[in-house]
Amino acid sequence: MRTVSVDLNGPRQPLDRFFSHCIGAGRAGEMLRAQALDQLRELQKACRFRYLRFHGLLSDDMAVYAEDAKGEPVYNWQYVDLVLDAMLLCGIRPLMELGFMPDRLKSGEQTVFWWRGNVTPPREMARWQALITALVRHVTARYGTGEVLQWYFEVWNEPNLPMFFSGTQADYFALYDATVAAIKAVDARYRVGGPASAGLDEGAWITEMIDHCVSAAMPIDFISTHSYGVDGALDEFGRDRHTLKPNPACVAADVRGVRALVRDSALPHLPVIFTEWSNSYTPRDNVHDSYVSAPFLLYTLKRCEGYAESMSYWTFTDIFEEAGPGPSPFHGGFGLMNMQGLRKPTFHAYRWLCELPDTALPTGDEDSYAALDDTALHVLLWDYSKPAQDAPNEDYYIRDLPPRDLPDARVRLTGLKPGIYTLERYRVGYLRNDVYTLYLKAGFPALAGRETPTPQQIEALRRQTDGAPEAMERLAVGADGAVTLPVSMRENDVVRLILRRME
Repeated sequence: MRTVSVDLNGPRQPLDRFFSHCIGAGRAGEMLRAQALDQLRELQKACRFRYLRFHGLLSDDMAVYAEDAKGEPVYNWQYVDLVLDAMLLCGIRPLMELGFMPDRLKSGEQTVFWWRGNVTPPREMARWQALITALVRHVTARYGTGEVLQWYFEVWNEPNLPMFFSGTQADYFALYDATVAAIKAVDARYRVGGPASAGLDEGAWITEMIDHCVSAAMPIDFISTHSYGVDGALDEFGRDRHTLKPNPACVAADVRGVRALVRDSALPHLPVIFTEWSNSYTPRDNVHDSYVSAPFLLYTLKRCEGYAESMSYWTFTDIFEEAGPGPSPFHGGFGLMNMQGLRKPTFHAYRWLCELPDTALPTGDEDSYAALDDTALHVLLWDYSKPAQDAPNEDYYIRDLPPRDLPDARVRLTGLKPGIYTLERYRVGYLRNDVYTLYLKAGFPALAGRETPTPQQIEALRRQTDGAPEAMERLAVGADGAVTLPVSMRENDVVRLILRRME
């Protein structure tokens, strides 16, 4: 029988909150939407992420760069300020990805996504550098040096993939050098890094990036890269087919591999920041909506502890337009919340993880956390059973997928003070805080012309998936300070227990 053993008199250590360091959003322009900001506020009440990263800060829909009749640069920070002001009011700072290329600075016509972000190098590097200098001077004047010292600046997105950068590796290093010089000229203490790469099977420019910075004497304050858990073509518009990788720990293996590359480099202490990760990199993959993704998230993060300073899940909302606006309420978007703000199972997994108290206790079980403060003990445990798929994700995860029952787990608690306690039990799993399966069972996709639920139906789904306890109990702890709690489990369940001593 699976046993999670927690001794309250045992060793304690601070909980590593790398998992709440950063979260992703689609692009800067989407953060001008009232609905996206409403969801960000809701996310922050639950999870208190420290940083937000997104594409397109310099793309033309943000209107940052133009030229006058004489060809001189004209900068416009109005939309940038609206986005940054709103973020800071939500208690979240920017991990500022610098891209894509403004139209008047482009060297070619190649674009990416429905919103046509230009991915070519600048036609004049000096003008790009001047733009970056002006941006950094502006945010310094507006928000103060002390605030901007807490930000991160990341140069471009996935430049090792031709769809995201039309230049060569040498072109990217030239772009990085010009960008880091522009930022450090404003304040040498500002944090800059990259390469925000992808495709870790090929090394993703990690070693090359460090070697370049060392040989060229260019500053670098962190290494950033990405990892996803699927096999299949990189899928800009969600038209391909994908399957989960055979190894359920594939993302964690990538994280540990990057840490090893950095450790063995000339800069072994560089922070490792994964500025994107998820189980799938396509925005039309219903695995993102499935209850299966909640335990995958926890399974992965637990195995990354100690190997990364940050793991930025891609993304917090389905208000996201890489492949165009989502065509239905549950279209396989990346978000923790769908377009209507309904919470997916992954939202609850992140919330319960982020609500763990600051003092961690060992559990003797790789798929669990225990943490306590002066008021409560929290235990979070899960089962991740990678589904035995008989079809690609896009066909498999649109089905009703009932789980198998598993043997009960035992949570063995020792070192408790004798007395009466309350025990709260929470669950995410099949039909438990499982908005997508509830949506399927309600028959919405089958209602021609009525695929989007009415406001009343949305509210009903919201009430069914509000993350409330599934049970509340009173528990007596005797003089030995020990209690064993049976926990029913099914495949891909996530269970949270909160124990509070009554005065």
